Amino acid sequence: MLAVAAALCSGGSAGRLTVNGLPVVGGAFSIGYVHSIYRAPSAEVFTVEGRRFTMRAVVSTNESVLEYYALDGTRVRTPEGTWVLRLAVPATYEELSLLTTSIGRRTLISGGRCLPLFPADGAARVRLAVEERPDARSGPCRPPYDLAALRWAPKALTASPSS
Repeated sequence: MLAVAAALCSGGSAGRLTVNGLPVVGGAFSIGYVHSIYRAPSAEVFTVEGRRFTMRAVVSTNESVLEYYALDGTRVRTPEGTWVLRLAVPATYEELSLLTTSIGRRTLISGGRCLPLFPADGAARVRLAVEERPDARSGPCRPPYDLAALRWAPKALTASPSS
């Protein structure tokens, strides 16, 4: 198993928040993945406060993904058709360890840019932690993370339900 360290950091001369050097737009980022049962593009949405990050919502193209987690919160459907679960009790982390595979394709997403966390095959353990690091690695978001629903998942924190 490959171990990878990922960092959320405040780096560069401007002191902008970044995820491995990737700018955190609006103080939020997402961890996108393909849900293993429903095969639906989904994401966990986080905000960054100081050296900690807080999971605030889960978004998906499939409502069943929200039901799968059985978390308390408010469910809405955005005008674009994205399902959003805003957590009643957000989870805050100083560090988060994830197991990533090429099946789930966990990927950091922020501001329309992506940083894949998964290996080409097998599994990798990834550690997310807030730290200062000025280097930048990212690329354009490719399928399934090129969907507007996931690329802009932080908007889910303020999205209104559809009428």
